[in-house]
Amino acid sequence: MSSSQRKAVVLLSGGLDSATCLAIAKSRGFAPLAMSFRYGQRHEVELAAAARVAAAQGALRHVVVDIDLRAFGGSALTADIAVPKDRAEAEMAVGIPITYVPARNTIFLSFALALAEVEAAQDIFIGVNAVDYSGYPDCRPEYVEAFARMANLATKAAVEDGLRLTIHTPLIHLSKAEIIRCGVGLGVDYGMTSSCYDPTPAGACGRCDSCRLRLKGFAEAGLTDPAPYARRPTTAPVA
Repeated sequence: MSSSQRKAVVLLSGGLDSATCLAIAKSRGFAPLAMSFRYGQRHEVELAAAARVAAAQGALRHVVVDIDLRAFGGSALTADIAVPKDRAEAEMAVGIPITYVPARNTIFLSFALALAEVEAAQDIFIGVNAVDYSGYPDCRPEYVEAFARMANLATKAAVEDGLRLTIHTPLIHLSKAEIIRCGVGLGVDYGMTSSCYDPTPAGACGRCDSCRLRLKGFAEAGLTDPAPYARRPTTAPVA
């Protein structure tokens, strides 16, 4: 890290969006501190992907935090609830799906806020998206703006030292295809990433909402997804 670089905490799940977000933070001159979570998710494929991405993109550090959201359940990602498969885009656009993890982004951003304060970082990057997404309430611009207002009331760094935190959401108004084109332009290797809600040892399922939106994005970008799939659809990924 050069003396002119500012640190930024980048939330890194190991998926397509967060890998792109990390690359954008670097392209803007930040020294990224990658932060991932072992939160009781049913698989750890995404953590292995996050480690690969953090190393490949030269993160200053990669912090993995252990918490256990299985204590609350309420999500197909943390409880014994089936992950929805083969849903059409119109179906995805209605309601909040069972893959929503209650308060997850609020919890993750709170940990990122703590790391940022300790590291004297004034910037957090999160790859939330309000265009091609599955209806999660904690991916909306108004949510991020509200959290930022709270963060600047909650820390010693803000109250005593006048250090104002900025939460960057560079993907929030981009389509999945636009995100992919951006990442490709920045040299992101999407073959390292994992976005699947229900992966198998052979690769992504190709059928959950996340896989279908990802495959749709690559198709619209005129590219082939380099990530491994146990079942890659031969027809249009989202009808």
